[in-house]
Amino acid sequence: MRKLVLAAIFGAAAAALSAPGNAHADPYKWCAVLNMGDAAYNCGFVTVEQCRATVSGIGGFCERNPFYSEPGRKPEKSQRPRRQY
Repeated sequence: MRKLVLAAIFGAAAAALSAPGNAHADPYKWCAVLNMGDAAYNCGFVTVEQCRATVSGIGGFCERNPFYSEPGRKPEKSQRPRRQY
């Protein structure tokens, strides 16, 4: 019985986390692209100075996070024209 209850709790939590309406854009503006054989990305920097401090000495560079969304800014609507019937 205990296993069944735990499975139900974990199943409900997984379903809630993967619901399509819960997606959020990344709040961090900068990504460190580290040169470690294959490129490794760390997009957890608010300022470019934080990013540069991380890549200094280990190699790599900083770039803007393509998934960054400014606080308070509404997502842009599609640029596709609407059909008129």
